[in-house]
Order: sequence, then C-alpha cells, then structure tokens
Amino acid sequence: MAGNAQQAVSLLKKIARSVIDVGIGAYVLNSSLYTVDGGEKAVLFDRFRGVLEETVGEGTHFLVPWLQKPYIFDIRTRPHQFSSISGTKDLQMVNITLRVLSRPDEAKLPTIFQHLGTEYDEKVLPSIGNEVLKSVVAQFNADQLLTDRPRVSALVRDSLIKRLTLIYLSDDVILLFDGDLAQ
Repeated sequence: MAGNAQQAVSLLKKIARSVIDVGIGAYVLNSSLYTVDGGEKAVLFDRFRGVLEETVGEGTHFLVPWLQKPYIFDIRTRPHQFSSISGTKDLQMVNITLRVLSRPDEAKLPTIFQHLGTEYDEKVLPSIGNEVLKSVVAQFNADQLLTDRPRVSALVRDSLIKRLTLIYLSDDVILLFDGDLAQ
C-alpha cells in the first residue's frame, strides 16, 4: 500500500512538472510572436542595436522576448482636420477649415519613430496645418480667399506638401479646403 501511494505521488509530481514545463513553453512562445495586421508596418527596437532600419510587413513574426519590441504604425491614408481663425491681408478674421488625408512614408518609418514616436501625426500635423493656413491666409484679402479659392487651395497644398515631406510623410497629400468670414 505504501508503494502505491509513493507511485501515485511520483506520478502526480511528474504530471505537475510537465504542466509547468508546457505552461512556461507556451508563455515563451507567445512572448516570441507578434502580429502586424493589414495596412500596418512594424518597426523593431532592439535593446543592443537600437531601432532596426528595416520595417516589417503584415503577418505573424518572431522576436526575441525582452531583447526586441515591435512598434506598430498605421500606414493607411488617414484624415486630419484643422480649423484656424486667421487674419487676412486686409485685417479681416477668417475661419478656415483644412482637411488633410495623409500617410507616413513607409521607407522612413524607423526615422519617424526615432524622432517623433508612434503618435507623430497627433504631435506634428496640427501645428504644421495651423502654421501653413495662417501664412497663406495672410497673403490674401478676404474677398480674394472666396473668389480665388483654387489658387489659395493650391498654395496651401504646395506649402503643406513641402512641410510634410520634411517630416517624412508621404507627398501624396489630398487637401480639402473650406473658409468663411468669421463673425
């Protein structure tokens, strides 16, 4: 009877050890995998080498736990809207709304991550949008903004593209421009 009890305890210890080993193995395997969804790219940060220059496309990928960490970027075209009350050349106040559809330059994602982080568009785009709007609106009279809208829109677009390519955003910016006189 003592021999059976000892065998049962030994069997239970082996089962417990096996369950613990399987659990640890599953945890390590789960920590070693990450998924990049469609419309996204990943930038890997390595604790020894820093930000790796190559980006990782969609799919499930391996990494070394603790040593590497993926940062996921949305590379789809996304809308951003800016409103600005700006002074015109004839000192009238105009309420301008600008809607920009932009996306990051995929080849420059490691540089964007190093200098601006993953929330680059929320940090940089509002200030650039307001700055461009104010500088362009200041060049025109209030009536010119309404009558010469295509020229104003083209000037805003050119200025915005010039500024956005400096921060590594794609230059295929789509711009929707709306303005009215502020009350």
